Amino acid sequence: MGAVQLTLGGLSVLLGIVAWGMFAATIARFVRIIRLGQPDGTRNGPFMARLGTLVKEFAAHTRMNRKRSVGPAHWLVMWGFLIGSLALFEAYGEVFVPEWGWPILDDWSLFSLLMELLGVGTIVGILVLIGVRQRNHPRRADRQSRFQGSNFKWAYFIEAVVLIEGIGIIGVRAAKAALHAHETPTWAAFVSNPIGELLPASPDLVSVFAFIKLMSATVWLIVIARTMTMGIAWHRFSAFFNIYFKREADGGVALGAVKPMMSEGKPLDFEEADPEKDVFGAGKIEDFSWKGWLDFSTCTECGRCQEQCPAWNTGKPLSPKLVITQLRDHAYAKAPYLLAGGKKDMAGDEIGLKGETEEERHAGIDVLALAEAERPLIGDAGELGVIDPEVLWSCTSCGACVEQCPVDIEHVDHIIDMRRYQVMIESNFPSELNGMFKNLENKGNPWGQNAKDRMAWAEDLDFEVPVYGVTSDDLGEAEYLFWVGCAGAFEDRAKKTTRAVAELLHIAGVEYRVLGPEESCTGDPARRAGNEFLFQMLAQQNVEVLNSVFEGRDPLQRKIVVTCAHCFNSLANEYPELGGQFDVVHHTQLLNRLVREKRLTPVAPVAEDVTYHDPCYLGRHNKVYDAPRELVGAAGAQLREMPRHGDKSMCCGAGGARMWMEEKIGKRINIERVDEALGTAPSKIATGCPFCRVMLNDGLTARQNDGKAAESVEIVDVAQLLLTAVKRNPAPETGADAEADGKADESTEKVTTGTPLSEEDK
Repeated sequence: MGAVQLTLGGLSVLLGIVAWGMFAATIARFVRIIRLGQPDGTRNGPFMARLGTLVKEFAAHTRMNRKRSVGPAHWLVMWGFLIGSLALFEAYGEVFVPEWGWPILDDWSLFSLLMELLGVGTIVGILVLIGVRQRNHPRRADRQSRFQGSNFKWAYFIEAVVLIEGIGIIGVRAAKAALHAHETPTWAAFVSNPIGELLPASPDLVSVFAFIKLMSATVWLIVIARTMTMGIAWHRFSAFFNIYFKREADGGVALGAVKPMMSEGKPLDFEEADPEKDVFGAGKIEDFSWKGWLDFSTCTECGRCQEQCPAWNTGKPLSPKLVITQLRDHAYAKAPYLLAGGKKDMAGDEIGLKGETEEERHAGIDVLALAEAERPLIGDAGELGVIDPEVLWSCTSCGACVEQCPVDIEHVDHIIDMRRYQVMIESNFPSELNGMFKNLENKGNPWGQNAKDRMAWAEDLDFEVPVYGVTSDDLGEAEYLFWVGCAGAFEDRAKKTTRAVAELLHIAGVEYRVLGPEESCTGDPARRAGNEFLFQMLAQQNVEVLNSVFEGRDPLQRKIVVTCAHCFNSLANEYPELGGQFDVVHHTQLLNRLVREKRLTPVAPVAEDVTYHDPCYLGRHNKVYDAPRELVGAAGAQLREMPRHGDKSMCCGAGGARMWMEEKIGKRINIERVDEALGTAPSKIATGCPFCRVMLNDGLTARQNDGKAAESVEIVDVAQLLLTAVKRNPAPETGADAEADGKADESTEKVTTGTPLSEEDK
């Protein structure tokens, strides 16, 4: 052991003790800070199911592999970090004794091969990832880059460390090969042995390479220990916990149902809730659950959520990535104040810190943390808000961010929690929602129409539509309850879908009933807009009605067919929380089954090119992708897929209650989606949701007025395509917008739908 070994070894140990000590202290601080969030006992089990999800997602990289150019490279880097740690700790021995190696393992050729593969894989993997980042750098793609807004200094630092670590593994092995420290066959050292032949046999060289490897890790430890918000580094540890504690124990992402309102770890009961004590959504950073704080800490700033976000892609200020990183930065900046016991009441007065004077109360707390504690969670630049209101209300709750996130961050739940506080406590929300809330509360539908008009869609049908309580006092032999929905009952274009489905069920001989005036809005727009109280009121009313309708039937026989994707999601995923257990199917699923059973037989093929738009609440939220497409094929049409389809489909712009809000910033989302659809050169654009149909029709009309779309292109529901194919003599066409019922769609620019705006809002 020479002077070089003693010097480099001594420095490595000394700096290592400091670095590992700082790292351990930061881990302990992480735990204390994350525990500042609200309790949430829903994440604890079942253990085996959650563990299975964790193993599958990290070992097989199931979510990371959604980007095929990134997944394999990241997989190599990940294993290089995990198992490559053996090489790192081995370097503490090698820097002192160049010939040193792990007992037994270093004489095993398969272990040598593993370390060789890890070293080479780390180098190859990180070079690929560096190339991906540079190819997608914002300087080349402006705001379309998923890395726009990410911290590039941190990224470059991490990439450099990983590259040095990979080179260090191969470098030490090559220097030891030159020294003939271990006789390793070339097949187990296919890179380091050839390189070793070019290097001098020098013990000092081994120590230098080992020292470089140790120093890169040591610097990395010191830097990340001092930078708790460096998610691109810390996700190496926190991602395992974030995946394990994801909302859905079965491994599903946090889509479908919205997370219930929680206070002190329990669902909030509005009859007993106290705004002075209970948490109503998220009005302060400490109102988020500990899982929310873990989400904020785990974001890697990869931008996959941003890349898929319809708001971001149309020039809105919302980026799901930046929402999470802004909440993260605020949380950790405010943490010293919260750890000291700081807390404010609803009036903004300090009630947590103790002391006679302000100086006594603030003693020992960083002044920056005190300043951060004064910032409102939601507020514009003048108010120094953490999240701008325009950002909060731009979200369509489409779930693309949640679907694409490789570390299972629950963006939509956090956004809706912030909306809940703004609506129910601050009464601070877009003015257009006022009319929608009042219509839902007073009329039971967002259009403000009378319940007696809910059966107007059935007028002029050449068969009777059976209405529960009118045609018959019970369900009788009916297999399904047909939930028409507010759009299906009141919106002129959606009525065509309702009529088409009713006619197809009649042709197939399916026994069903409708509720007629007894039906009310499921509450979806209220819940997504943050008005949880109104949602609960509407949902409980509907559950009571439905339970009385299905009284005496087994839950598996309480069958409901729905045409609206939003109603489908609420009835299937959210009503069970309120005691409503039903077997809910979307009309495309039922119709597809009827076609397979030969109860519906297409006889007049629709020989046209059709592109299909996936409704977010049917596809991404509920994974119904195949049935609508199979129906398009069954109708005889040629399906042309848009570039963004399936789980990467783009929103129409109506979700998250955006149907009822004006779109004032950037390009309209529905026009962006129509432009993409028109790029497939279709004669028809099909969908399976009335809200999508309204938005797409308005976008198409705008493009037709601009002369950018042929007048012959039209928007239809999949059910209408099927009806046209099933009927030998469909109704005659009456112009470019004619459909199976012979009535053309009209743009909402001509026929008003939705909540009227005040002159001031206009």
